[in-house]
Amino acid sequence: VQLQASGGGLVQPGGSLRLSCAAPGSIFSLSVMGWYRQAPGKQRELVATITSGGSTNYADSMKGRFTISRDNAKNTVYLQMSGLKPEDTAVYYCNAAKLPLYVYWGQGTQVTVSS
Repeated sequence: VQLQASGGGLVQPGGSLRLSCAAPGSIFSLSVMGWYRQAPGKQRELVATITSGGSTNYADSMKGRFTISRDNAKNTVYLQMSGLKPEDTAVYYCNAAKLPLYVYWGQGTQVTVSS
């Protein structure tokens, strides 16, 4: 199963980016979709998740700055990021999960916040 993440790039502090992740329709509607990130030398950490019904969960440090959403017609999950800080620099991964049956990961997209 392939998840295709896109939208990363270089942005100045305080700027915004929107990440997208497309998943196969066969799993998207059944899955909790999530965004995680991994900074150099650090463990992968949760950013946010969204259920098929639209319920969301955020890591405390992302609340108020990041918004996760999903478009069930397009089989796509989004992460709108604003107020970006240098410490948000990381590779961002999307995943699709239906525990305990499966967890699928995308390839990651680099986000760099720097002036």
